[in-house]
Amino acid sequence: MGKWMKSGWLMSLFALALLIGACSPKETAKPVPEDKMPEETAKDNPSGDLAPLEKRAKVIVAEDGAASGAGFYIAKERGYFEDYNIEVEFAQFANSDDMLPALAAGEVDIAGGVSTASFFNAIAQGIDVKIIADKGHNVPGKSYFTLVIGNHMVDVIKEYKDLKGKKIAVSSLNSIDWYIYKEMLIHAGLTEDDVEFVLMGDFGSMLGAISSGTIDAAINIEPIIAQGVEKEFHVRFGDATDYAPESQIALVLGSPDFMSKEEDVSLRFMAAYLKGVRDYNDAFIKDEGKGEIIDIMTKHTALKDPALWEKVNVTGLDPDGKMFIDDIKKQYDAYKENGAIRGEIDFDKAIDTSITEKAVETIGEYIR
Repeated sequence: MGKWMKSGWLMSLFALALLIGACSPKETAKPVPEDKMPEETAKDNPSGDLAPLEKRAKVIVAEDGAASGAGFYIAKERGYFEDYNIEVEFAQFANSDDMLPALAAGEVDIAGGVSTASFFNAIAQGIDVKIIADKGHNVPGKSYFTLVIGNHMVDVIKEYKDLKGKKIAVSSLNSIDWYIYKEMLIHAGLTEDDVEFVLMGDFGSMLGAISSGTIDAAINIEPIIAQGVEKEFHVRFGDATDYAPESQIALVLGSPDFMSKEEDVSLRFMAAYLKGVRDYNDAFIKDEGKGEIIDIMTKHTALKDPALWEKVNVTGLDPDGKMFIDDIKKQYDAYKENGAIRGEIDFDKAIDTSITEKAVETIGEYIR
């Protein structure tokens, strides 16, 4: 363990993990029937759909450099925001919880939120933000947030039920990884008393612990998962979608004013964002134009090694912005049952997908 820490490699990996999470410019959308096209759309607009704003607008996006912000980065680099006369400025925040007060106050217009009890508590305690679109989920069979087992366990743990009596590390309580861990135990037919829960505050430290045999398994995240596999410290075990197939990991959030008072801007912003997300899906799901998209991702995130982008399981981003709303509510209930939620959330008010749905009507549904 000491030798591992001296190399400095561990800390670099942890930094990368915090920034990963969870394309070609050609048309990827189904054409919208002419009789359903909004009045202000026209093929000769720079965007090919909505007319640009007459007055230039600035939209401030709170970001932490996570790979789940791909839609923002790609849309900016490919000029999709410019097509609508929108200037996007990225405001750096250490984590999603710090973004919420600024978002509610209108200091930023758009932010990303990660599913945690603290996130839901902020809304329950009166922080007024709108949950508007997907910003991260696991891709079936290629989860970027999933279970790994140590190489010393590959002949011992063959099925999920074999986790009984084993030491499993999770980075935090009442968070998305804790939720995935709980769903895994249910799937395995185990209770919390059947395993030894190990709270380990950073994902990078799990590598050293699993290599030394201090822990047997962990809920870890890319790119640390890919690096650990390459170094033969651990292997991916099954896939998180085996037991949490629709876990909503991260969310696009909008400020109330931006969503309600600046609809012309927010609609165009969302259309541009979804075009960026579609390019991302073209690259990592369809393997089209991947090189250029990887260049954009290495520019905007701390994962600077293009070769590593070819090895990781990337964050899932829905090209139509759709979320697993039932799972969002299920996570909230799990945190509440664990005593971590104070107050109640009216999800009919907190979740507002109207702008996202209108943007999809404008640019057409993505051809999968």
